[in-house]
Amino acid sequence: MKIAVCVKQVPDTEARLRVARDGRWIDEEDLPFILNESDECALEAALQLAGGSGGEVVVFSLGPERVREALRKALALGATRAVHLGDPSFAGGDAAATGRALAAAIAREPFDLVLTGSQSSDLGFGATGTVIAGHLGWPHAWLVMGIEPEAGGGALRVVREMESGVNEILRLPIPAVLEVQAGLNRPRYASLKGIMAAKKKEIAATTPADLGLTAEQVGAAGSRLEVLSVGLPEASGEAQIFDGDATTAAKALAGKLRTEARVI
Repeated sequence: MKIAVCVKQVPDTEARLRVARDGRWIDEEDLPFILNESDECALEAALQLAGGSGGEVVVFSLGPERVREALRKALALGATRAVHLGDPSFAGGDAAATGRALAAAIAREPFDLVLTGSQSSDLGFGATGTVIAGHLGWPHAWLVMGIEPEAGGGALRVVREMESGVNEILRLPIPAVLEVQAGLNRPRYASLKGIMAAKKKEIAATTPADLGLTAEQVGAAGSRLEVLSVGLPEASGEAQIFDGDATTAAKALAGKLRTEARVI
C-alpha cells in the first residue's frame, strides 16, 4: 500500500503566544514549532498500515523553510521520502487553497490512501482533507478513530467518532482520504538509527508551476477566506460564587444563564 500523509508544523501548544504588530497573526519570531498532534497520529497510522503490507509512506507539507525540520522528523520516524511545498506563493492560504495545492502534489503519483489530521491546533479549519478528497474525487471520512484493511486490499473498515459516545462504522473503497482524530494511536519516537537515516532521505521541493497551478490559485491569492485580525482573550476579574447546597447553587446558576447570559 502506497500512502500519502499530509502534516503541518504548528506553534508549540505550550509556548507563550504574542500577537504580531500588524494584528493579523501571531509573532513567529523565536516561537518553537512542532508537528500537529493529529497529523502525528495520521503518520503513525500510515507507518503501521505500510509496515504490514510492505508499502511506502510519502509525507507532504506546505510552509516556509522551517517546515523541513518537521519533514525530517517524519522521515526519522519511518517515512520513505517527503515533498515540501515551500514556494513563498503557497503561504497564507486557507483550507481551500492549501487543499488544492496538496491535492495537485499528491495527484502526480498513484497513491492508495491519503491520511491527514482531523484539524490543526493553530487555525483549526478541519477542512483541508475534505478539500483534498474533493479535488482527487475520492471518498473520505473525518474524525477517524479506527482503520482496518479488508481482506483482498480493495477497501477499508473505518470507525468514525460521533457524539454521545457513539461510533459510526464505514466501508470505504480505496483510494480514499481519511482525516485522523488525535488519540487514534500512540505515535512512536524516532530512534537514533532513524534520525541518521533521515539525513539521506529525499525532501523534494516543488512550486505551483510544477503542479500545473498558477500563483493566483494558491496561498493568499487563491483563498476565499481572509484573516482580518487575531487577539488574545480579554482577562476579566468578574466571578460569582453561589451559596447554599448543590441544588440551590444549580438553580441560581441556571437562572443567571437564562436571564443574563441568555444561553439556555
